[in-house]
Amino acid sequence: MDNIQILGFFGALIVGLVLGLIGGGGSILTVPLLVYLLGYNPIIATAYSLFVVGTSSMVGTYQKYKKGLVNFKIGLAFSFPSFIAVYLSRRYLVPSIPDTLFSIKNYTLTKDMGIMIFFAIIMLLAAFSMIKNRKNEDYSSTNQPYFKTFVQGLAIGTITGIIGAGGGFLYVPALVLWANIPMKKAVGTSLVIITINSLIGFIGDVQTLDIEWIFLLFFTGVSILGIMLGVFLSKFVSSSKLKKSFGVFVLLMAIYIIYMELN
Repeated sequence: MDNIQILGFFGALIVGLVLGLIGGGGSILTVPLLVYLLGYNPIIATAYSLFVVGTSSMVGTYQKYKKGLVNFKIGLAFSFPSFIAVYLSRRYLVPSIPDTLFSIKNYTLTKDMGIMIFFAIIMLLAAFSMIKNRKNEDYSSTNQPYFKTFVQGLAIGTITGIIGAGGGFLYVPALVLWANIPMKKAVGTSLVIITINSLIGFIGDVQTLDIEWIFLLFFTGVSILGIMLGVFLSKFVSSSKLKKSFGVFVLLMAIYIIYMELN
């Protein structure tokens, strides 16, 4: 194992640590880690990220369930349109994207570049969500017709399928707005959706990609160890302050990705 791989697995530990400490956000580091440090192309990286995110979220779901912070009925209802969109995105949409999106004079935007730039835009939204000063119950909670939730689930599921990240920062407000449940329970319930979406999306990739199972399982195992460590440390640190600091880090990383892809 060379130094780059050691750094990569250390990064996997950090991904899990962040997830355990602040309950989300860490999975958005997985794709940049796999692409820029370990040298995987974005298609493989987003596929591997779905597996890491799904497995890690499964562990997180169990931890939240023990605390009574998971509503499985609502989570399963919301996950139905989402996992359809994630699966179809990974199975058909991503493979069908042309290798060259467009060319202008001497500049060519490739499929890999386009995915990473789109990923960076989603990172910017996630960073804003984490940095913004927000009280636990500041959403206007009103029930909405299920067809609107279905459309939301399709949209978020498609984004999740393309970028390979969990999308918790999108699911949580949607759950609060639709289901009128408290923020803490929305966070736990979102993990149910993320688990189902990510693993079903990964199934779509298994049918089209060659998977390095030994690497992927080891990487995921290290990430899960990080989650356990993060959950333990979360008893001693302020998650709100950590979330803001991590949001700034994600913001800087998003800017870095855009710079790398456009230069």
